[in-house]
Amino acid sequence: MAIRLGARPARGIHRRRSHPMAEINVTPMVDVMLVLLIIFMVTAPLLTVGVPVDLPKTKAEAMQDPDEPLVVSVNKEGKIFLQEAELTLDQLGPRVAAISNNNPEAKIFIRGDQAANYGIVAQVLGQLVSAGYRHLALISDSAGGGEIGGGGASPDGAAPAPGTPTGGAAEQPAQ
Repeated sequence: MAIRLGARPARGIHRRRSHPMAEINVTPMVDVMLVLLIIFMVTAPLLTVGVPVDLPKTKAEAMQDPDEPLVVSVNKEGKIFLQEAELTLDQLGPRVAAISNNNPEAKIFIRGDQAANYGIVAQVLGQLVSAGYRHLALISDSAGGGEIGGGGASPDGAAPAPGTPTGGAAEQPAQ
């Protein structure tokens, strides 16, 4: 019996050398990106202010503003909403102060239904001015209406997104 030291392995047993793989498999990454795209497409419409308000029609141009403002809505029953949360007139000032971190430079859009009592909309304006906010804008629907991107309501009557003020938004410093 002889023993081989340091010799090649017996026949049939070959050592296979592994080479590093130089390709990246991007298929799982593409799958994840497509799933994320679908999720964002479904959730994006849900991020708009959901208080149904019939805005008055005006001929003013749409404002272009990159910052997303706070939106105060008054529906035709006279109920007051901050974003989508219903609150009373007395709660409006402290709640806006809490959300804006007591920033008097915060932009606030006021959406009043055209059938709403003008006195309630004026009280909302007065409450915000007395709380120290000076960048207030009244939101209205453009006279053309129905234009997507033009600032009007959508053809199905849905309310426009909060970051896109409609035609008659005019920011006036409150006195």
